[in-house]
Amino acid sequence: MSNPVIVVVGAGPGISGSVARRFGREGYDVGLIGLDDAMLTELGAGLQADGVETGWAVADIADGQALTAAVERFGYHKGRIDVLHFNPSAYRPKSPLELTPAELCQDLAIGVGGLLTALQAAKQYMSSGARITATGSAAADTPDPGAASLGIQKASLRNLIRSIDTALTPEGIRAVSVTVQGVLAREGAFTPDKVADAIYAAATQDEANWRDEVPYSG
Repeated sequence: MSNPVIVVVGAGPGISGSVARRFGREGYDVGLIGLDDAMLTELGAGLQADGVETGWAVADIADGQALTAAVERFGYHKGRIDVLHFNPSAYRPKSPLELTPAELCQDLAIGVGGLLTALQAAKQYMSSGARITATGSAAADTPDPGAASLGIQKASLRNLIRSIDTALTPEGIRAVSVTVQGVLAREGAFTPDKVADAIYAAATQDEANWRDEVPYSG
């Protein structure tokens, strides 16, 4: 029987890298999708050195065709996708008085629209028991006015996850966002590894008591 597969969209050295390593330790094969080829190579090679079967692909999350091709590449190669983790968001330091509608739409295409693209590409390789997870943020509830689009992205992402969960529950596929209620740090409760532990716990929660949003406060 083949190993379960996780595809990490928006892979990087922070939470998403820790998520890849956390699931890798649990026996998952890992697919990484991100924009920085050098970073992906470093992260992927590190996982391979730990004995985790890993592949990676460079794709702009806002480029629907490129993201679709990358997700489908992993699904076709493995014949399955058991966890789809969505991590990216766009940070734009503009207040509501400075942010333009066009800029907001650009940011939403990355932080929210990318999940739609990835899910629609992955769905054909997902079966009952598969999970969609997303990195949420307290910005959804307490937005920073100096980065207005980030709060909008995270609130919209949470809403989308709830919609996905409702739509796919009849097929045994569940979705959950983990709301990180703190600032990432090298030490303490909000290290990327500890957030990754929370995401793994959310993905493997009891389906009978499923929550489509899990707060993480350390």
